[in-house]
Amino acid sequence: MTARDRARVRDYYDRFADGEHDRLSVDIAGRVSVEVHRRFLARFVTHGQRVLEIGAGPGRFTTELADHGCSVVVTDISPVQLELNRAHLAGTRSESAVQRRELLDVCDTSRYADGEFDVVLAFGGPLSYAFEDTEAALRGLLRITRPGGTVVASVMSMLGTWRHQLPGVVQLAAAVGEDVNDAVLRTGDLRHVPGADHVCQMFRARDIDRLAVAAGGRLLAMSASNWASLGNDDVLGPVEADPDRWSRFLRHEVDACSEPGAADGGTHILFALTHER
Repeated sequence: MTARDRARVRDYYDRFADGEHDRLSVDIAGRVSVEVHRRFLARFVTHGQRVLEIGAGPGRFTTELADHGCSVVVTDISPVQLELNRAHLAGTRSESAVQRRELLDVCDTSRYADGEFDVVLAFGGPLSYAFEDTEAALRGLLRITRPGGTVVASVMSMLGTWRHQLPGVVQLAAAVGEDVNDAVLRTGDLRHVPGADHVCQMFRARDIDRLAVAAGGRLLAMSASNWASLGNDDVLGPVEADPDRWSRFLRHEVDACSEPGAADGGTHILFALTHER
């Protein structure tokens, strides 16, 4: 991750500001994604654990960690997002779970001691901004997680994003050329797109398998962030309005997202890993 890449990511989230808080609540797919993330996280955190949250943003999952009885060191690469986290949690019960807030780049966790945390949480895709340093960054997250602890993370999905954003992808390819589109689909790297406002690294599920091993970890679980719910707001609106039907749909969706064949099918790929024995 070059200094220029780092500045682009920081500036993007500084400008995005509170849009990051609202991003996953404006449509049904986003709300389903939150629920999948919540349930995935709940499998790996327990009361009293000490958690490092990387890319915490305005605090959607800081609140979840607080509800699980964790103590949290909140970090983000964006000072604006870090202040929004403070503002959103101020005056709530969740604030008492926060030990401190720090600016942090996922590629440099050297300030923390070996095994300092029970869990390291990197939801929202911080590792998707590490680019060439992704393997080293993941190794760093494992280093600061205690033996038997867990790194829980999500990254942007190459194939799921392509499927979900197909109209925009086709328009972009027409504008910048099919060679650029080929390069993005081959590598998942949006830095190939000239003048792109938002650049990140998208992944396939097989990339996560490889990264886990290369970083010295053992993969515990993987999930898509959505499956059936992408692009079906008109169909799912009446289902969401009925609590019983919605509860059943979410259960089926979470189960589907955890199927190996669905891992590439959402906008994000969630995964959990621990130290290789």
